[in-house]
Amino acid sequence: MTLTLSELILLVLIAAVVGAIGREIAGGPRGGLLVSIVVGFIGAVLGPWIGHQLRLAEPLVVSVDGHPFGILWSIIGAALFVALVHMASGSRFGGRRRWA
Repeated sequence: MTLTLSELILLVLIAAVVGAIGREIAGGPRGGLLVSIVVGFIGAVLGPWIGHQLRLAEPLVVSVDGHPFGILWSIIGAALFVALVHMASGSRFGGRRRWA
């Protein structure tokens, strides 16, 4: 699979949005754009895999150069990944956020 620069930028932007939404759903840690991009790409791998294992369709797909990018399952995957990281690190859910 070869991507042009514009396609790569589009995928990175989609991953950033997906990652940011997933982090907010799961109460993710502070982090910037780079963290959102990484979480989004991990969610884009994890979420569709889970959907495929459960034999569920992807209701919201964006096509980039003919390659599908499932938005909804990617968001679910990103949120699950953040939740797993929280559980593995011993972070508490529902705790108070400290504002600087």
